[in-house]
Order: sequence, then C-alpha cells, then structure tokens
Amino acid sequence: MPHASLPLTRAQVDAIQVELDQVRQEVLADLGERDASYIRGVVRIARLSAVGGRTLLMFGIGPVTWVLGVGALATAKILENMEIGHNVMHGQYDWMNDPALFSQTYEWDNVCDAEQWRHYHNFVHHTFTNVVGKDRDFGYGFLRLSPTQPWRPVHLLQPVATLVLGALFQWGVGMHDLELIDGPADRTLADVGTRARPFLRKAARQLWKDYVLFPALALANAPRVFVGNLVANLARNVWTHVVIFCGHFPDGVHEFTEAETRDETRGDWYVRQLAGSANIEGGPLFHLLSGNLSHQIEHHVFPDLPAHRYAEIAPRVRAICERHGLRYETGGLLRQYATVYRRIVRYALPWAPALV
Repeated sequence: MPHASLPLTRAQVDAIQVELDQVRQEVLADLGERDASYIRGVVRIARLSAVGGRTLLMFGIGPVTWVLGVGALATAKILENMEIGHNVMHGQYDWMNDPALFSQTYEWDNVCDAEQWRHYHNFVHHTFTNVVGKDRDFGYGFLRLSPTQPWRPVHLLQPVATLVLGALFQWGVGMHDLELIDGPADRTLADVGTRARPFLRKAARQLWKDYVLFPALALANAPRVFVGNLVANLARNVWTHVVIFCGHFPDGVHEFTEAETRDETRGDWYVRQLAGSANIEGGPLFHLLSGNLSHQIEHHVFPDLPAHRYAEIAPRVRAICERHGLRYETGGLLRQYATVYRRIVRYALPWAPALV
C-alpha cells in the first residue's frame, strides 16, 4: 500500500519509481572527468583556504588579519565537512577509484568518527528517513518534533537546547552514535565504553590539533590562534546545524510510522524521501557552502550521486512531484529556519496541536 498519509495511488508510486530510476541512470551514465575535476577542485580550494587561514592566524598582526584568518579557516572547515567529507563518505566518488576520495577510508576534520557516522547516517538515517522510532536523526534522541512522540518535562528546554546543539554541532554529531540518551536500557558501562572509544580517540586528535599543536607552533601568537580556531569551529558548527535542520524539519515535511513503511517498495522509499525532506533556495556559492545539501530532497532520493549534480536534476525532480500531486517543499534560508524553530517551540509544549 502507498503511504497512508500521502494522496498517492499505487500506480502513481510505481510511476514515480520509474521516472526517478531513469533520472538516476542518466546521471550515472554521464559521470566522468567533469565530476572528478569538480571534487578535486573543491579539495584544492579547501586546502588553500585552510593554509591561508592558519597562516594569517599564526603570523598576522592586528584584528583585520585575525578576522580574515578566521573567515578563511571557517570556510575551509565548512567545505571539508559539507561538500567533501559528507559527500565523499556517501560514496559519491567511489567510481573514481581514488584512495584519497574513497568512502570507506575517508576521515574528516570533525570530532565525529567517520566509521560511526557511516553507520548511523548512511545506513540508519537514509534507510529510515523520518520514520519515528527508527530514524534517530528525527529529533536526535532528545528533541520532540511530532505529536506522535511522548512529551516529557525535559522537552520544555528544547528551544534553548537546540541553540546549544547548534553551537556544539560537531560534538552532537560525534556523540550521536553513542546513544547516550535513547540507547537500550540493558546496556552496561562496559558497553558504553566500547562504543565511546572511537569517538574519544577522534575527538582527542581534533582537540590536540586545533587547541594544542597549532597554538604551540604560533609561539607568542598562541592565544590568537587558539581563539581563532575556536571561532572557526563555532562558525562551522552553526552553519552546519542551520543547513541540516532546514533540510529536515521545516513546515511541510512529513514523518512516518513503522507500520506505514512496512513492505515498502523502492517507489514507496522514493516517495518517503520526497515528502520527508525540504530544500533551501540560494545561489551557486550558497549551494557550494552547504555541500549542496540545500538540495536535501535530491540528496535523500539520490544520496550516492555527486551532490554538485543536484542543481541540474532538481527541476526534473520537482516536475515529477508536481505531476503526481506531491508537495515539493522549498524556501529561503530564513523562512525555513523560522518554521523549524517554530516547530521546536511548539512541540516543547505538551498540548501542542499537529502542524498543518
């Protein structure tokens, strides 16, 4: 049966499957040097930006060079996390057979262990997108985003907790697979320790690099470098948080029950991705800095296609939705985040009605 909450017939779902499969096959058949040149170019830009930013922080004098250094380093970290790390670890460039861009061995500039991320994000989130009780990214284990989730007094804090999560987003991402809040009740401390070790090792390396090694290399400029690295990481965290939340939780995005998704066909899965995602409108630079996750609908439908292709295929995906009467949720950044935050505030309250 098609998803009960969506006005689609089985014939429409099957037609959507055929049409989206065709889009996917056409992109796969066209992959080549253009895509390889693109990702290698972004890697070069990120590395040059990181070198420039760290140089300005370590050897510059005065506030202007500090601001420029922080901006360059933050840009490098954003590109590395969003357009490079996230997309490479999705396997978008495995076809290149480049060991430096291979999904199963790539490690990113982030406190999150790549192997743990590949499990809970690539498998759990993308398989069970917006299935309440299965997709742990739906609320991240502590946010109430739907009336189907039971209310607890701690949810009153979620408007503030969301802002704290935004500032510390890489830490939230890094600790997500530890299931500290919503893990099995019968876990032992030994189980928690085993699960935490990869994260702790990775976090220690990141802390050493940004807050010990580079400040020490700067000698007298150590405080300037320490604070600059802190602000660059903060900027990356907030930006990533805003982009991710705007792609998953604004008005118009559907959630689903486990029963509703039982015996899904590939067409049903496609429809769930289309209805459970939202896009953010902007120009080419905005899309680049978002890792093209501003096209979250296309990313959820085609997670292993190179993300820079999403802008090309988005009009076709939108036309498919419109042809079958399925809402294609898109809007500007401020609008999308405003509706996300309104949803977070609404469901912090025990009597919140359903969003319409």
